[in-house]
Amino acid sequence: MAGGRGVAAGGANLLALRSHNAALVLDLLRRAGAAGISRLELAERTGLTPQAVSKITARLRERGLAAEAGRRASTGGKPRTVLRLVPEAGHAVGAHVDRDEVRAVLVDLNGTVAGERRRPLDLGAGADAVVEGVAAQVEGLVREVLGAASLRAASAASLVGVGVALPGPLDHRRGVLHRVTGFPAWDGFPLRDALGRRLGVPVVVDKDTNAAALALAVSGGGAGDGEGGAGSFAYLHLGTGLGAGLVIGGSVHRGARTGAGEFGHQVIQLDGPPCECGDRGCVEALCLAAVERGDVEEAARVLGAGAANLVGLLDIDLVLLGGRTVAAAPEVFVAGVGERVAARARREGVPGGAVPVRVVPAGARVVAEGAAQLLLAPVFGRGDG
Repeated sequence: MAGGRGVAAGGANLLALRSHNAALVLDLLRRAGAAGISRLELAERTGLTPQAVSKITARLRERGLAAEAGRRASTGGKPRTVLRLVPEAGHAVGAHVDRDEVRAVLVDLNGTVAGERRRPLDLGAGADAVVEGVAAQVEGLVREVLGAASLRAASAASLVGVGVALPGPLDHRRGVLHRVTGFPAWDGFPLRDALGRRLGVPVVVDKDTNAAALALAVSGGGAGDGEGGAGSFAYLHLGTGLGAGLVIGGSVHRGARTGAGEFGHQVIQLDGPPCECGDRGCVEALCLAAVERGDVEEAARVLGAGAANLVGLLDIDLVLLGGRTVAAAPEVFVAGVGERVAARARREGVPGGAVPVRVVPAGARVVAEGAAQLLLAPVFGRGDG
């Protein structure tokens, strides 16, 4: 639907709908898919009164977010009208800014990717160049998929905003970067505000690993069941760096200062090789060194040692692996990490054995898709993004 024609809801209106009850209804509409769900079922599943559900669904229909999906036979009485979510009524852009490239995707309310762009980008080129490079990708993608002349025009139609995910550490709440390993010049840069001024739409910033973990939690990729995923899991991202996204009890765990998940900088070898963070013997330094010399098995063994520590510390349900380095040799990493996690479980006599280790199903786009969910997940009541 180029330009969002025929859709009454605008991006700003969609954000304004973020009440608890509306989110409950929207989430159930999304889960019901094209088959739809009746108002009575919505009331039963949300605990809201039928009158409250009728008011909410009327408002959603008025704004183009819900539509009739036919009628369904009922046990006694007249057939019930069922409603469905209108996925194209809202969109979000997710941008994954890595150390050497930017990948942007545009997704609809179902999280379905409608368009994607990717290009080289040097994170060390300076703030102005990076902001402009990300903005150009986002604007080009929106023009290409939605047919909008500008992001402001797209926002008036269906664009909720732009989520940006990049290496940490950073302050998720304020959108300010900290001392990114290898790129100290970013320390203190207000990326969210800078991009917001440049693009003219809402912008949210988070770590790449948190974004990926959010995408997996929302899609169910954490458990492969499509119904919300594992309650607690760790996503380990090994690409040009190493980090972790943690989902505890179904929600992304960022910590009191949004610094949780700096997995790559746990020291596992005292007086080991120096790391760019300033310490020695970090998992990231050891892992990347092994990759550089072509010893992928050793890289997997080192990653496994860190993963086993994490499993022992948090007692999580699942370990997921992703990132371009993992994608180049997925079987090696699953085997190497799995062996170390299993060895610890055997030593400790863990009931039920070791937690599973798997490669993420979303592949290379999982971070970018998660960046888009930073805007969309709260609309459906999935935390604060």
